[in-house]
Amino acid sequence: MNTARRLNGLWLALMAATALTWALGESGLAGRSLAWPAALVFALSLAKGAMIALDFMELRDAPPLWRRFVVGWLAIVVGAILGLRWTLG
Repeated sequence: MNTARRLNGLWLALMAATALTWALGESGLAGRSLAWPAALVFALSLAKGAMIALDFMELRDAPPLWRRFVVGWLAIVVGAILGLRWTLG
């Protein structure tokens, strides 16, 4: 697949994920005691961050240690925020 075509597809996926996140936030579901909207928002955040790191920051072709470090750091941050939300919220 052409690199420009791939990046354009990823950009469209990022825009769709952002629109879905915004729609969930505006719907008021995330503010209730429901767990699935918050989990979906955080899952989308993790997926968007991984797409940005791997493709737009060009870590897909970087050494595996760098990929694991960046994506792992992202997963730890999202996991910590989720844990705090459910612990304190």
